[in-house]
Amino acid sequence: MTDQVIFIDDETAIRQAVRQWLELSGLLVHCCASVSEALPLIGRNFPGVLVSDVRMPGCDGLQLLERLLHIDRDLPLILVTGHGDVNMAVQALQQGAYDFIEKPFSPERLLDSVRRALDKRRLVMENRRLREQVARKGMIEGQLLGVSRGMEQLRQQVLELAPTQVNVLIRGETGSGKELVARSLHDFSPRAAKPFVALNCAAIPENIFESELFGHESGAFTGAQAKRIGRIEHADGSSLFLDEIESMPLAQQVKLLRVIQEKSLERLGSNRSIQVDLRVISAAKPDLQAEVREGRFREDLLYRLNVAELHIPPLRERREDIPLLFEHFARLAAERHGRESPALLPTEMARLLAHDWPGNVRELVNAAERHVLGLTMPSGTPVVAEQSLAGQMEAFEAHCLHLALQRCQGSISEVMALLQLPRRTLNEKMQRHGLQRSDYLPAGGAIEEP
Repeated sequence: MTDQVIFIDDETAIRQAVRQWLELSGLLVHCCASVSEALPLIGRNFPGVLVSDVRMPGCDGLQLLERLLHIDRDLPLILVTGHGDVNMAVQALQQGAYDFIEKPFSPERLLDSVRRALDKRRLVMENRRLREQVARKGMIEGQLLGVSRGMEQLRQQVLELAPTQVNVLIRGETGSGKELVARSLHDFSPRAAKPFVALNCAAIPENIFESELFGHESGAFTGAQAKRIGRIEHADGSSLFLDEIESMPLAQQVKLLRVIQEKSLERLGSNRSIQVDLRVISAAKPDLQAEVREGRFREDLLYRLNVAELHIPPLRERREDIPLLFEHFARLAAERHGRESPALLPTEMARLLAHDWPGNVRELVNAAERHVLGLTMPSGTPVVAEQSLAGQMEAFEAHCLHLALQRCQGSISEVMALLQLPRRTLNEKMQRHGLQRSDYLPAGGAIEEP
């Protein structure tokens, strides 16, 4: 990112001279004749510094500083002062200004102050970025639960794709949590302030599908007694989630393609085009390329929807997540029913880890609820061939390490004592299971260890 300087002075000759000095040093310079001209350029994410004369019509240096404290108190302000304004400049320093330069000043003096202020600004912006990353990571880990490498990779992909505007196709089996992933893409995007709009394509009868998606005018068809806003129009400026997209009728696929391409739609019974700004997130169980080959899905629409693809691994492929997820869902069920969640016996945990979970997370939610209510959990389901005893033991070991790191807040020495493991063995096991100490440190600080 190019270092930027906003220079404010009401004298044209000084603005021209300063612009030339700073641009020769490789800086991007915005010159303004007044504070009011400069304010629209200033924001919390401005990647530079301000240099301003103290005495100007309409707003002096102290007034500018007061405004900056409300916009971003970490934005450096360098004041340029005449001899009679030194006392005012000192007062400004006490109130948070970065530096002041007395007139007349040399290019070297100005450039030295600007460069130091830019170094400070870069450090502030980098620290903010890191704090935001940590906050987002912590938030998404509370939304997309799991300690497996597959879930860690999925969370990272969601955080990378969420700020973009690209359409995303989510692939996953029934009950794997496709809508939750779609909501995460929306929640961590710039569109998060607007409502997330979801539609299950398999749940809408074909004869009302077009009206549901595109809306209709009053009298557009028999029974259309009033105007109706469709899901696409309702999602203007937001995210539209189309679940089970493979169930969308071919006739509506053509119309959806046109909306995506032209960013506009027409309600049923209307000839007026309505501009829409939306991001389409879709989800499918089957391979849509196979649906294309069978003539059930349009290839051109698939290309528009599948700019990026996310795959949710089935629960049987991430068994190390089962104990954590079960504990979470059991706690929610206990709160909902106003009762305690009974502790799991080792045999019950073994049964959970061995179960094939054809219904994925949705089935696990049901099992947790039944456990809280004192009903039986899944039993008798054959263990998948690839889930050997060694595999089940690996999953249970990963869960034990996760719980210990969580309980000890990332303190390796405490985990070693708790699990009675030497440091080398613990490090090897953490590396094998993809567990990072940094993920368990308490917020706002780190535990120092030798």
